[in-house]
Amino acid sequence: MFEYALHQLRHDELVRAAEHERQVREALRLRRAARRGAAVRGAETESHTRRHRRSRFARAA
Repeated sequence: MFEYALHQLRHDELVRAAEHERQVREALRLRRAARRGAAVRGAETESHTRRHRRSRFARAA
């Protein structure tokens, strides 16, 4: 009976850990999706402005 109780405890612990990992992956997926959506909305609004973006590279002489 003692081994069965230990098995149940270990099983419950593994189930909790797996659920936690699923929640972490879901949160990361949602965060990435929100960032992508914000980038798309930012690009749309920026394209309608008259502001010119500075090049990342220096001009060649």
